[in-house]
Amino acid sequence: MSTDQKDLEQQTSRFCDVGGMTVHFHDLGKGEPLVLLHGGGPGAAGWSNYSRNVAFFAQRFRTIVIDIPGFGKSDKKAASKDVLEFMAGAVRGVLDSLDIPKVSFVGNSLGGGVALKFALMHPERVERLVLMGSGGSIPIFNTMPEGVKHLRGYYGGTGPSFEKLKAFIDCLVFDPSQISDELLRGRYENSLDPEVVENPPLKMLAQSASDQLWRDNLGTLPHRTLLVWGREDRTVPLDAAFILLRTIPQASLHVFPQCGHWAQWEKADEFNSLVAGFLERA
Repeated sequence: MSTDQKDLEQQTSRFCDVGGMTVHFHDLGKGEPLVLLHGGGPGAAGWSNYSRNVAFFAQRFRTIVIDIPGFGKSDKKAASKDVLEFMAGAVRGVLDSLDIPKVSFVGNSLGGGVALKFALMHPERVERLVLMGSGGSIPIFNTMPEGVKHLRGYYGGTGPSFEKLKAFIDCLVFDPSQISDELLRGRYENSLDPEVVENPPLKMLAQSASDQLWRDNLGTLPHRTLLVWGREDRTVPLDAAFILLRTIPQASLHVFPQCGHWAQWEKADEFNSLVAGFLERA
């Protein structure tokens, strides 16, 4: 990460209280509000997930990058029941603290599921949705994708390790040679937080059906929705997009070739232009 980007990260860092829980976020840029929600892999955080996108979006939108509870600099509190409802409630708390009544969302993986849950709970507060390799659906042909196996096993067995983390991150991209040692080390160190190791934020998700939003009435969603997938996604495979595409009335699908689960990172320039065009289109 460049010095300029590190400075921007520090300068835009904010905290707010949501029902006694501290939630961390970044707030930068001007214009229509856009919320970026990160994925749920070990050591994930908002800024690192969108490091190749934040500056671009901040030139066009008021860009709010949230660390979902259990991740980044937010409190390491895990949900006791419905994980996505708990996380969507934290997002609502951030928006309320900023007095923002309506936003568009870009959500990757877990963040896509949280955005979709927020839209189901508060449809009047959502402008448009960009769901990228999104949680909340189910693969039609892949019952247990490779990336999900790595994710569920990371805190189990002998516990976290650098080798486990690398195997998982390698699953997120089409070309693992692009992954730097700095990125891996940062994610690994974040994943070792004692509170997270003791109570992983997605533990309840693996034990319940709370992420199966495809069972909800997605046909009631009025929002223009852009589904973005990497064709070679090994964590939330492309066939998980099909139920969302069929059931969300105003959904369209864009597929990047030679791309895994991190479309916003692997195809950053194309992704940025695609999303900005979708959000700004009349």
